Amino acid sequence: MGPRSRERRAGAVQSTNDSSALSKSSLASRGYVDDAFASLLVPATARRAPLIHRGYYIRARAVSHCVHAFLRRTSACPDAPRAQILSLGAGSDSLYFRLKASGLLARAGVWEVDFLEVARRKAERIGETPELCALIGPFQRGSPESALCFESLDYRILGLDLRQLRQLDEALDAAGLAAAAPTLLLAEAVLTYLQPSSAAALIAWAARRFPNALFVLYEQTKPHDAFGQVMLQHFQQLNSPLHGLDLFPDVEAQRRRFLQAGWPACSAMDMNEFYRCFLPAEERLRVERLEPFDEFEEWHLKCAHYFILTASRGDALSQTPVLPPSEAFPRVDPASPSGLLAARVVTSGSQGSDLKRYGHASVLLSPGIVLSTGGFGEQEGRHCRVSTLHLFSKYRQAEWQSTRICGCGTGLQWDGRLYHTMTRLSDTRVLVLGGRLSPLSPALGALQLHLWKSEDNSTESLNVTVTKVGSDYTLSRWRHSATEVSYQNEKHLFVYGGRNVVEPALSDWHFLHVGTMAWVRIPVKGDAPEARHSHSACPWQEGALITGGLGAFEEPLKSIVFLRPISGGFLWESVDIQPRITPRS
Repeated sequence: MGPRSRERRAGAVQSTNDSSALSKSSLASRGYVDDAFASLLVPATARRAPLIHRGYYIRARAVSHCVHAFLRRTSACPDAPRAQILSLGAGSDSLYFRLKASGLLARAGVWEVDFLEVARRKAERIGETPELCALIGPFQRGSPESALCFESLDYRILGLDLRQLRQLDEALDAAGLAAAAPTLLLAEAVLTYLQPSSAAALIAWAARRFPNALFVLYEQTKPHDAFGQVMLQHFQQLNSPLHGLDLFPDVEAQRRRFLQAGWPACSAMDMNEFYRCFLPAEERLRVERLEPFDEFEEWHLKCAHYFILTASRGDALSQTPVLPPSEAFPRVDPASPSGLLAARVVTSGSQGSDLKRYGHASVLLSPGIVLSTGGFGEQEGRHCRVSTLHLFSKYRQAEWQSTRICGCGTGLQWDGRLYHTMTRLSDTRVLVLGGRLSPLSPALGALQLHLWKSEDNSTESLNVTVTKVGSDYTLSRWRHSATEVSYQNEKHLFVYGGRNVVEPALSDWHFLHVGTMAWVRIPVKGDAPEARHSHSACPWQEGALITGGLGAFEEPLKSIVFLRPISGGFLWESVDIQPRITPRS
């Protein structure tokens, strides 16, 4: 790579700092974290999407957990040298100011390293902001030819290239960073921007230089699955490609990376595990209530593709791991005695790209005929709520034909709802219940879809009519289930769970008499299961079997319950299965 290429690459990496700083400022403004300083370190403001907020929130919580654990341990030893925090690629982060305002730097100091331009810009910003200057106390700015851009009693900002380890070592020495003092090295999404050889050299250098240290790493992982490939493409398009993920594709590989580089103890976990094991239920509920959010699938995928790692040296920091593995966190056993179900990808004709969606619903109308409606995906070159409907017809052993249904007759048009349920009434009629248009707009009312062929018998058209099935409040839900059950030898739909605008998870249920399309009351005995959404349900022995889902605190559930028919109604029963299923939604 030539000098100009390196400069362009460095500029692109620096631009990711600007975007990250705006995201952190938006995060604080929405109340996810208590940070009065993030907005003071950026020249502008931006409003990020809830999914972006959650990603930065869990990152902030994980890093904060490690930093505070380090400070607690070092402050517990009054005879130990002054603790040090070395933030690598710190950018516009406000860590120093948050720690200072909380009184946590009485026996500690912070050193920050980033590209010279980034470091100088941050130093200038601090010097121009009275609130920040007042918190820091006396300080001085570095000379134009010096790597030290800012210096106070407990805070230093250096402009250095992390690939130039000799210059880094000398500059840190000159800035008063003591090799023997307990030191936390923090690298938030930094090493992946370095070539693997440079990242390896930095990790090994840190192990040699600091005999009593804790290395905290937050980075991406799992590059080989579909989400990982999109993640790689995203950063490639930003001219900031991620390096080394193919060499260290999972958390265990990252652990070995540090253990083999001179760090005797190392623990790591992805952000799903951190969220489950280190965030109290009340904190999860607080976050749930901050703003409308209903992107759980993407959220869990994102958390699965980022991890937090701590590696330590020295007895004082290695005896108790900062991130102890939780026995309660579920892990899928590939050697499960239940075995594996064979599956294969089938072709779907020329319109397969139309099928890229989520939050949709599908129903089997007859053998080899499937109707799919709604969802969020690609349509006419943009991502949106899908308004077209698709009919899939199996015409060979493993080949399906996809027919887009554009015409909706003269009745009500398809409203683009997500997370609804569809129930087959006949080969040509389907009942649609619930769903949402947005997290604040439930799709009210039931739709009955009637399929009929045009006169030339060449394409399928769709006529949609609304059938009033009771009070709208009953249908004001999504991510629920609708299961066919039998009561007094008549078909009913058992609508259970889900979520709505007010409740993060619902525990109520309703019965719809299919023949009259009227809501009816049927006695149900026994202890009701806990509230849930995004669960699975299926008919079984004229009742309903409910499995998994997400609870009110976004806790994946592993329970299986059976709504068993009894004389005069139904009875809730817990189903005990050995081994227990992995919690899922």
